[in-house]
Amino acid sequence: MIRRDALREYSRGSLWLLPTLSVIVALLLGVLLSQIDVGPGSPLAFQGTADDARNLLIGITSTMVTVIALLLGLAVVALQLSSTQFSPRLLRNFLRDRPNQIVLSVFVGTFSYAAGGLFEVGVAAGERVDAFPRLAVTVAVGLLFLSLALLVFFADHLAHSLQVDHIMRVVERNTLPVIRHLPAADTIPPVPDGAIAVPARSSGYVQTVHIDQLLATAVAQQVNVRLRVRVGEHIVAGTTLAWVWPAPPRTAAPAVTALAKPLDAAVRIGFERTLEQDPALGFRQLVDAACKALSPAVNDPYTAVQAIEHLTVLFVEFAARPRGAFVVHDPANAVTVAVPGRPLSEILAKVFGLLRRYGAGEPTVLQALLSLLSTVASTGAPDPDLWGILQQEADLLVRAAEREVAEPADLAVIYAEAETLRRTLAARRSGISAHQATGSGE
Repeated sequence: MIRRDALREYSRGSLWLLPTLSVIVALLLGVLLSQIDVGPGSPLAFQGTADDARNLLIGITSTMVTVIALLLGLAVVALQLSSTQFSPRLLRNFLRDRPNQIVLSVFVGTFSYAAGGLFEVGVAAGERVDAFPRLAVTVAVGLLFLSLALLVFFADHLAHSLQVDHIMRVVERNTLPVIRHLPAADTIPPVPDGAIAVPARSSGYVQTVHIDQLLATAVAQQVNVRLRVRVGEHIVAGTTLAWVWPAPPRTAAPAVTALAKPLDAAVRIGFERTLEQDPALGFRQLVDAACKALSPAVNDPYTAVQAIEHLTVLFVEFAARPRGAFVVHDPANAVTVAVPGRPLSEILAKVFGLLRRYGAGEPTVLQALLSLLSTVASTGAPDPDLWGILQQEADLLVRAAEREVAEPADLAVIYAEAETLRRTLAARRSGISAHQATGSGE
């Protein structure tokens, strides 16, 4: 199952898979349509001679070669702009863009269909003939018009896909479902003395963890399993992937060799991070775009503010669903499987640390960050620990502003936003206190 998932994920970001399939479909379609005999009087029949049909197919073939070269050139330019202007981690989103893959597939399919027709239209056994599959030639004309229409669509789609608003919206839209499907938080069990370390068999990023497969392995071996690394983290071959220790009634730990292969099959490690189970990658993509915008080479603070606004959506969603370790128990076999997760406090610290250091001298960026904290404080789940973290990040932002911002009027805006956050946190705390007092009174 894990290999099938890896193949599916790879195919989503592959520019060659759909075009290859389209070539096969186009050639099969040409063979099928060439068997259909349509007379010259049919409205679906090409009305020219065999030489006309052959020249038409030659023209379509040469035209599609030019169009494909143009499309690939535009795609390379888009990839370069996206990488240098925003973040190299955003290239994956462009490669996974299904409209781009479909347009390229239609172009390649049209070329293959027309080129394949040159083997039989107007020739037979090396000699010129008058008979040819008129319906197949008509379809080639239809594919040419379809390709030209898709070329206009591709130009429009590419122009929109390079807009910063669209890029950030795609990141937000792709990350939200990952956050919503994360398992509920739980307390991760400690690793007891005597637990054996199972090493990773390959280096790379942990892309997905198949918890059901891990649990089945744990039940079969009668052991408890706790992964060391989280989804999205990098691991080096030979270092500890997981710890295992016997579960009752087993008294002795199994051999490492008996667990290395099943754990490797349940934990997919690849050369890059993916969004399948790693919402932190979505946060990272937006932060990268904001940091690029704040660099001296770009100097575009408004783009950074836009990235922060999209980060607000993600943080609000994450705060509404407290996350921690994912722990699964099998009471019948007294087996536990645990996968560490990323707490909100860690993501907050990394995101705000980067943006604070890059944008400390820009009041609009600091104001947007404080506004993010206020929004999370007012909409997140009641959590005094989280509120303390939000206040701590706000204090760091204010101190950074006092060091870097010289204009008192700019500082006044930041102080006002920080005061809004303080009042929001005070209201949330008093609301909990009033609720607790009412509950105790009852």
